[in-house]
Amino acid sequence: MIIMLFLMSIIIFTITIIVMLLATFLSKKTIIDREKSSPFECGFDPMNYSRLPFSLRFFLIAIIFLIFDVEIALILPMILIIKSSNLLNWSITSLFFIFILLIGLYHEWNQGALEWNN
Repeated sequence: MIIMLFLMSIIIFTITIIVMLLATFLSKKTIIDREKSSPFECGFDPMNYSRLPFSLRFFLIAIIFLIFDVEIALILPMILIIKSSNLLNWSITSLFFIFILLIGLYHEWNQGALEWNN
């Protein structure tokens, strides 16, 4: 009984190895594309000089996105706690938070950070 179980496990292991090797050999592509085999570097060509000047616009857009993303993550739980908190305190806190967001949005707009056609 034990010998039969041992032989079955070796057969299953061998079949698994054969199927994995077949899948590996059959899935290989013969055409090597330069673009697909090179690493993706945020739209820049990785084969050129690596110290090209980076546009500060991309950095600014990423920071604005992160700021507003964190603000949305802070606003969403406020909706959940409306039933368990005092309505006046909740309203004051929510309006204060949204007021700070609007001041930040106005500041970004006034500084020209939201101008996309530059």
